[in-house]
Amino acid sequence: MSNDLTWLLLRNNNSFLVKRVPEGPVFSKEPGNLRNLHSAKYSGLVNNKTIDVSQLPNGAIQVKSRKAKTTPHTIAKAHHTTTIRPRSGGRRALGITSSFARRGYRPDLRTAALSRVSALQRAQREPKAPHARKTRGNKSKAAAAAAAATA
Repeated sequence: MSNDLTWLLLRNNNSFLVKRVPEGPVFSKEPGNLRNLHSAKYSGLVNNKTIDVSQLPNGAIQVKSRKAKTTPHTIAKAHHTTTIRPRSGGRRALGITSSFARRGYRPDLRTAALSRVSALQRAQREPKAPHARKTRGNKSKAAAAAAAATA
């Protein structure tokens, strides 16, 4: 079945639709949808070539692409999988996502895949401790005077 016919059948009713606001955008939770937007371009169910970015339990990020000649319901051999180790830098993510574009495998999804990988890496980072704030102006003069008076 062609991608266009599949989209016509699935666009109004599938189990992954998220309709929160009647006038707002319609989102989708399907695997392989990088932007989570309900559109034919980003749909993981409709397109033969999809890129799926997910986080593994050990903290690694998995970038999975479907081989073009397979159906969405085939076995694991129908996917090409690349893993980005935890705490890897952004250059590694850029290299992996741009490798898909260099091979001609959905170059239009490169920025979406890179933003998804970057967001997952950003979520893994431990937040920095806030710096101690210095008192400035009249408050610091008053604090210095109080410290001198007690000493």
